[in-house]
Amino acid sequence: MKRVSTVGAAAICACAMSVIPFQALAQDALSTRTQLTHATLMDGRGRADVDFSAYAPPVNASAPGETFEGTLHASGKVGTRTIHLEPGFLSRMQVTAARTFPDDFDYDFVQDGDVLLPVRRGYIVTNHPYWDVVLEPGRVWSEPGDRGYSRAAIPFALVQKHMNCTHYGVMMFLFKSDGAISHVAMQISSETCKYLKLDMWGLLDASYAHHEVPEKATVVAAWRQYLSHRLPERPIAQLAADHPGVDPAKLAIGESSARTLYGLVVDGINYVSACPTRYGDYPYCGVLPFPSYSTAKTAEAALALMAMEQRHPGTADIKVNEFAPVPGCAAKGWGGVTFRDLLDMTTGHYDSTAYMADEDAPKVQGFFYATTEQKKAAFSCSAYPLRAKPGTTWVYHTSDTFLLGDALNRYLRRLPGEAHADIFRDVVDADIYKPLALSATARVTRRTADAAAQPFFGYGLQFNRGDIARLALWIDRDGGKLDGRQVLDPKLLDLAMQRVEGQRGSIVDAYPEFRYQLGFWARNVAGLIGCKRPTWVPFMSGYGGISVVMYPNGVVYYNVSDSGSPSAFNWGPSAAIANFLGSICP
Repeated sequence: MKRVSTVGAAAICACAMSVIPFQALAQDALSTRTQLTHATLMDGRGRADVDFSAYAPPVNASAPGETFEGTLHASGKVGTRTIHLEPGFLSRMQVTAARTFPDDFDYDFVQDGDVLLPVRRGYIVTNHPYWDVVLEPGRVWSEPGDRGYSRAAIPFALVQKHMNCTHYGVMMFLFKSDGAISHVAMQISSETCKYLKLDMWGLLDASYAHHEVPEKATVVAAWRQYLSHRLPERPIAQLAADHPGVDPAKLAIGESSARTLYGLVVDGINYVSACPTRYGDYPYCGVLPFPSYSTAKTAEAALALMAMEQRHPGTADIKVNEFAPVPGCAAKGWGGVTFRDLLDMTTGHYDSTAYMADEDAPKVQGFFYATTEQKKAAFSCSAYPLRAKPGTTWVYHTSDTFLLGDALNRYLRRLPGEAHADIFRDVVDADIYKPLALSATARVTRRTADAAAQPFFGYGLQFNRGDIARLALWIDRDGGKLDGRQVLDPKLLDLAMQRVEGQRGSIVDAYPEFRYQLGFWARNVAGLIGCKRPTWVPFMSGYGGISVVMYPNGVVYYNVSDSGSPSAFNWGPSAAIANFLGSICP
């Protein structure tokens, strides 16, 4: 079970030496640590399965005496403990592979004060059969008992190849600038993954090649820019003091054992929870990279189409078969399907209209486990027969969103001067993510493992809490403008944000209070807060229990969990709080 801690000042670093939130190791100023000590890290013996506070600077930490710049290599055997495994999702070989650590962990880092910055961010494809790696900014410090060495911690995540399941860890080691290094302690004790939950720990062999890193200035500048644009953060408990009458406990939805993090943005301030694990709070919650899953259908696919419509009016009405990636989409049945139909999931191609019946059918694994553009596109174009007129019947298909990204890419590359353009890099990132100064991790997407390197679009991003708060607030509040420039088509954005009376989108089968339109979900919360008229609130939704809710008064609520239960998706309690902070009734 994940331990659910109280959230308070520990969620935000109060000391001046760091800008990364962490949980300090409790001890008095004259004592030395008792876990992951100098002796343990040097001899590589002992059990590295401890409370996560041992991976953070203690209260008696001081500025680092050494500087890390160069390549860290780590490898070795790890211990594992399976917490939860759902049959049918993974083969026996996959589970066996998931219990091992990548043997090609070999990456460059640079130091900016007491912050340790990985040179590569976002998905790093490894030679491991199951895991890819995501690296995040960590810490460097000195403490009593380390005999002249400095101590470094690196937050990281292991992510299932071609998928979004993400498991959160921290590495820690001792080093000197001349290349001396201890063993590397590593631990994973939480995840956002419905079907595989496991603990992993170990003391890895390590080497440190000290050398100048050419990209250092660029990496440091990007980090500082990100920090300068991140919304101010306060502990979620501070909501009660800043806004008397608000009970922050009501924002903690779903099972505590499945919770990764949650938060509420009010008046431009991001009120944040801690990140509970099975061994205390994750000490680097502020940079924890959680998976988008299907929130990418909004945060990537919808924004891409709106940005292209703004650049090139009429994009949304282009027929898919004009830019068919495989013969299946050139067939007669696709003749009336537009780019907007793909985003709306109203192509008319389906097996069943029952809620999520197609998406949950066994054959969909043929799409998700396909690793090339051609195989994913072949499924998207041929898996379902034409049963209804395009634009009339909503059936949820991640494959539709992938196909939209593929067709948009092909359309973009036929435009003058765009032969080598990329729909994610040159539209989503260039027009939106980069100007918003989202993290370097958020600015990387999963892609197919072939020369096409096609963005997944329907899933495959990683955000931290600052990313999702800033992006959602911009979508909610700024009308698709950045620095005074209109980036998103305002008509499509108004439709998606439920600002056009009488055009609410497709009814979601079996859920009459929900709609789907242009990659956005919407929920009528009138009955929850006593509005006299229907009150439609747009939101993003992702597999397992991820919600990003954008209230019309500028309040944003987000929750990341992975049980997949109804309570994990029921963000209704936040509606009453948002309405208390400023009426959302029309």
